[in-house]
Amino acid sequence: MWNRKGPLASRGALTLLAGLCRFELPCYLAAMATAATDKDNAKDGDKADRSLGNLKLVFQAAARYPWRIAGALLFLGLSSAATLAIPRGFKEVIDRGFAGGSVSNEAVGQAFHYLLMIVLVLALATGFRFYFVSWLGERTVADLRRQVQRNLLTLPPRFFEENRPSEIASRLTADTAVLEQTVGSSISFGLRNFVTGIGGTLYLFVLSPKLAGLLLIAIPLLFGPIILFGRKVRKLSRDSQDRIADVGTNVSEVLGAMKIVQAFGQERREEQRFADTVERAFATAKTRMRLRAVMTVLLIALFSSAIVLVIWEGTSDVAAGRMTGGDIAAFVFTGLLVGGAFAALSEIYGDLLRASGAAGRIAELIATRAEISAPASPVALPSPARGALAFENVDFRYPTRPDSKAVTGLDLAVAPGETVAVVGPSGAGKSTLFSLALRFYDPQAGRITFDGVDIRDCDPADLRARIALVPQETVIFAASARDNLRYGRWDATQEEIEAAARAANAHDFLLSMPDGYDTYLGEGGARLSGGQRQRIAIARALLRDAPLLLLDEATSALDAESEAAVQDALERLMQSRTTVVIAHRLATVRAADRIIVMEEGRIVEEGNHASLTARGGLYARLARLQFDVAA
Repeated sequence: MWNRKGPLASRGALTLLAGLCRFELPCYLAAMATAATDKDNAKDGDKADRSLGNLKLVFQAAARYPWRIAGALLFLGLSSAATLAIPRGFKEVIDRGFAGGSVSNEAVGQAFHYLLMIVLVLALATGFRFYFVSWLGERTVADLRRQVQRNLLTLPPRFFEENRPSEIASRLTADTAVLEQTVGSSISFGLRNFVTGIGGTLYLFVLSPKLAGLLLIAIPLLFGPIILFGRKVRKLSRDSQDRIADVGTNVSEVLGAMKIVQAFGQERREEQRFADTVERAFATAKTRMRLRAVMTVLLIALFSSAIVLVIWEGTSDVAAGRMTGGDIAAFVFTGLLVGGAFAALSEIYGDLLRASGAAGRIAELIATRAEISAPASPVALPSPARGALAFENVDFRYPTRPDSKAVTGLDLAVAPGETVAVVGPSGAGKSTLFSLALRFYDPQAGRITFDGVDIRDCDPADLRARIALVPQETVIFAASARDNLRYGRWDATQEEIEAAARAANAHDFLLSMPDGYDTYLGEGGARLSGGQRQRIAIARALLRDAPLLLLDEATSALDAESEAAVQDALERLMQSRTTVVIAHRLATVRAADRIIVMEEGRIVEEGNHASLTARGGLYARLARLQFDVAA
């Protein structure tokens, strides 16, 4: 019976099946073995949200490019159709090329022409699909990043006190990268595999309803080991990620404190601590690998057995004349495509869950609204500006510390052109005055006015445009010296930039740098000394040329010679503008028209240096401790 039904056809089919099983089967089995576990390798925070609803944000962003979506769907459909046409091509090669037990060169040529055409269509469609979906992924993520950044720039300092900047940065990079992968790869890959899986299943029933039914019965057996081992593998995967995170934390901590590590001779201890962390990560990974190896063995054994049984039954049908060699070759090839497609869908579902968690976190940043914003009809500040600042019975508590008042019953009026120094012990509320004046926060009671206008009634941007700030913690951007200086006034000319730098005693050291004003200063001003960074910040404030100048320990990081030069420049600048100075340095305090002494959020003393020293109160005590005026 075997010979009567065409030995060449049967041998050709079996040879092809052997090749398929040898090359294709391990790939699909590996996909099935990892799909159920890799999808849960996200952080625990992602686990709480098992809904895909957050992806609405991504779809809305992508929907702005309908023609790109249409192109992606068109070529996705073509690539799926070409993929499903390949088994049909092999069927034609076998059935037409080996029909009747003899090889027909003409028939084989026609069949292979058909196959080559399919492959060409598949290649072109896949290339165009890759371009369109990759473009959509990159464009969508770029739009979302810009949208998040645009909103972040409107949020007050309170938000960044309650949310770590490093976590926000992670959302802008890691979470958007997850979304990029989802839009630019996973969704397209998932749709292609869904179409391929459904279309392939229908084709299986067209080829042989009996074998297709047997295959569908066998597939559920594969879910046994997945359910049995899946939870354990997922837990170990999360534990492994935690151990790897511990390694990263250890490295970051030690590298950031290398001077302390080496100064105290703790290199060996840190080496051992890192080794222990690495070994714990390896031990967890080893356990996870063993479990996944067992899981892979079971899946391969079960899936291979199912394929063997289907081929066995199919071979019997070929021998009985119910199927051709081409039919069974096409059936097995299509079965492998269907198995791989549905296995990939399982993994893609995990990718979508991760993307949903990432989209949710991105949506939170976009949806956050600033508590401090311009009123619907802002009051215009007087022009020209005078620089008068007044606090009227102000009470304020920081949102992060609602139980303690930072400022209590504060009354302070700073006249135009006046220089007021604010001193007091740490935590007295000195820097809080600056935050309130800049309207980074609103007081819970009382009001603050600038040139007679309640700052809650004007646009915060207009208010801040009239204030120049030198903070205690100098901020230097990873840019050129020129860009750092003109951050005070971006349209400043080179002559104005150099004049401000000279006034702050920064011009000479900037010219001595490799590229002068175009020298890249490094992250956080890494190429500058502390005093140089402080002088850059002072020059930036000078360049702003605002009517109100806020100096928070402006000369704290300068040596005696630099301080003298900068102090002269500051005194000249103070002659024509209102200045509020937080300072412990004697030179600044003596130059002030008034000295305000604060303690526990209240003004406890007020006067000039001589009168306050003679009074023998808190200022006199601080003067003896900090200014060495007892002699």
